Amino acid sequence: MSANHHQIAEGSHSQNLFGIIHPQLIFLIVFITILLLYILAAVMTNRKYKKWPHYRIASFILGVLLAILAVVGPLANRATIDFTAHMFSHLLLGMLAPLLIALAAPMTLLLRTLSTRLARKLSSILKSWPARILTHPIITSLLNIGGLWILYTTNLYSLMHDNSLIHLFVHFHVFIAGYLFTISIIYFDSVNHRKSFIYRAIVLIIALAGHGILSKYIYAQPPKGVPIEQAEIGSMVMYYGGDVIDAIIIFILCLQWYKAVRPRNHELPTVKAH
Repeated sequence: MSANHHQIAEGSHSQNLFGIIHPQLIFLIVFITILLLYILAAVMTNRKYKKWPHYRIASFILGVLLAILAVVGPLANRATIDFTAHMFSHLLLGMLAPLLIALAAPMTLLLRTLSTRLARKLSSILKSWPARILTHPIITSLLNIGGLWILYTTNLYSLMHDNSLIHLFVHFHVFIAGYLFTISIIYFDSVNHRKSFIYRAIVLIIALAGHGILSKYIYAQPPKGVPIEQAEIGSMVMYYGGDVIDAIIIFILCLQWYKAVRPRNHELPTVKAH
């Protein structure tokens, strides 16, 4: 009887171990592949055109490394049992990493690297109505902030720790939704469906309010299975940590806005001496 229990325990341990390692391996392969493709594209474009800025390469590398840190290794392991660690992972994967990757202008680099025929096809896809919808600030806000509300106010948070596929889906959604939201608010790549600065600023304010209200809701109503103490600390990490990253986005948006409306000629008129 004890032998059977021991075998069952070993089988359960192996299943749990698989549930932890297998998604992390997939995350690692995906993000490392993206990183290598970006570096390869930068090398290729440097042979044909003006040198691709080093700060963009550094920004992309740092963004991918932070995304990997969020879903692979000690922090990712801790996040499965500690809500505070999960929230740090959320900030890295869904906010900071997408921002750094957006700063790297990956679509512009891709268009420069592809052949003329493929670049035209990609450009036509980026101009299509599905792309217009997926990069609309309101839609990206619903995908990003709305997705978080669903995650933390339903059973989805507890389910993703018991199912590897749900775990993968949720984390990829958090990353992709965070990236789409970022590029819909601040433009670094060439954008075919531009919205005005005032329009994007209003959407950003509403999205930030939704993020802040959610963090307060989590403080008062923890997700299923999350201890109250962890929920309180995790919600504060979400609230104040999100504010720091949001402040960077606001600064960039205001800087772009200022550059777009400032007078072209800043030279003061000369006064002739009499």
